[in-house]
Amino acid sequence: MARYGRYNAFIICIVLLAVAIIFKPMGRWEDLLEWFLVFLVIVGLYDLIQNKHAILRNYPVLGHMRWIFEFIRPEIRQYFLESDRDEVPFSREQRALVYRRAKGVPADHPFGTLYDVYGSDYEYIQHSLVPAKDVDPANFRIQIGNDQCSQPYSASIFNISAMSFGALSGAAIRALSIGAKRGNFYQDTGEGSISPYHEEGGGDLVWELGSAYFGCRTAEGRFDPELFKAKAASPQVKMIEIKLSQGAKPGHGGVLPRAKLTPEVAATRHVPMDRDCISPAAHSAFSTPLEMMDFITRLRELSGGKPVGFKLCIGHPWEFMSIVKAMLQTGVVPDFVVVDGAEGGTGAAPQEFSDHVGTPLREGLLFVHNTLVGAGLRNQIKIGAAGKVNSAFGVAAYLAIGADWVNAARAFMFSLGCVQSLACHTNHCPTGVATQDKLRQKALHVPTKAERVYNFHTRTVKVLAEMMAAAGISHPDELEPRHLSHRISASEVRSFANLHHFLMPGELLSGCHDGFYMSNWEMASAERF
Repeated sequence: MARYGRYNAFIICIVLLAVAIIFKPMGRWEDLLEWFLVFLVIVGLYDLIQNKHAILRNYPVLGHMRWIFEFIRPEIRQYFLESDRDEVPFSREQRALVYRRAKGVPADHPFGTLYDVYGSDYEYIQHSLVPAKDVDPANFRIQIGNDQCSQPYSASIFNISAMSFGALSGAAIRALSIGAKRGNFYQDTGEGSISPYHEEGGGDLVWELGSAYFGCRTAEGRFDPELFKAKAASPQVKMIEIKLSQGAKPGHGGVLPRAKLTPEVAATRHVPMDRDCISPAAHSAFSTPLEMMDFITRLRELSGGKPVGFKLCIGHPWEFMSIVKAMLQTGVVPDFVVVDGAEGGTGAAPQEFSDHVGTPLREGLLFVHNTLVGAGLRNQIKIGAAGKVNSAFGVAAYLAIGADWVNAARAFMFSLGCVQSLACHTNHCPTGVATQDKLRQKALHVPTKAERVYNFHTRTVKVLAEMMAAAGISHPDELEPRHLSHRISASEVRSFANLHHFLMPGELLSGCHDGFYMSNWEMASAERF
């Protein structure tokens, strides 16, 4: 009889139903129980005759528990089982830090670190016996714009990374923009263009142009210079960023599901509503590095001389070097490059792309920095870094190996109240951050969340200033690789200066001795990617 034990739950339901019918209990609750047993028996009978799920045929009724528990598994793990430092993708400890700073409550940590300071990969900043005095975080800004730009922009060293209206709700966009305006830092629009909610918030904007040219496209999806010129003239638009690829799904393009495409989103992007909103994997305005330089020149002219740069996740090294060779050949030098890391987030991406495509930020950032130094262009081009940053130390680590400023996306989502439910692509975000459902958006109180966005930025930069002072320096641009250390093993520690290889100015032009850089430099061509 043991072989039939898998039917026990179904048999028990039948027996209980039979008992209920025989004794005919009276009363509302008993009637409800009887009907519930009828329902379970019908479910069990269906399970036995259906042919889609083997588990249900072998375990009628009981087999449904598997899907119930699987459905609530993420919440069970996140709220009850996850340790403070489990990263999925942000740990409870990391999220809690953002929440505390956003709410303006003390974020001081008692009783010592939870990190194993003798464990491999532990990192720290070296302090000075002569700390710097009067380090003012209000001065932590970076001037972006070389001599080919007539409207340079003074940016905060910590800003909101690319997140589009459509992926985020209008309420979330407005709260981010209001917080950015108050804190004097910028918000990257993402490739979804400039929405009314960006404009209502009034904060500084970096307009990201993706391959679909949302907001400045023809009916066929090609770049429309007149539409671009009109939008770029807005005083809120401080810089133009061409998106070549993004960290979470480089080389894939983007999809905004039709379910999240509202009339507002469609009007903002200039797309029809009867289909998914697709971003192609590649641009149609240029197909070679040389053509890309022409496009940058054109955008500078159309925007009235505002800084123009591009964002990418590093893939084939020689392709970025091809862009650099085009700069040298044409004399057109972008004002900035934003390096996106493979650890970056997105509303939705194929899992293999999220897990196994693209270069992580540290390697990508170091490569871009070294290539520009080796080509003699680093002093003309500023570098931004974006990828899973949520703390002042995270900002410092990227600044030390070549970044001029750092952007964060998911950390600012946490400041809005995101609980990492991992439902961004479903339109069912429980906090109203990543949904176009108007009812769900009402849960997000814009004035309160805008204040939290401001608090998170301000307090993070303040702690960064305190770290800089402890290291004996007055401004982040003084931070060097030698100031930070990385533990290799229990008995070996290296400074970032010894851990990473840095090229000398002009080294690629005069004959580089590093085999990796030289071989890729030789493969690169300004005529092709």
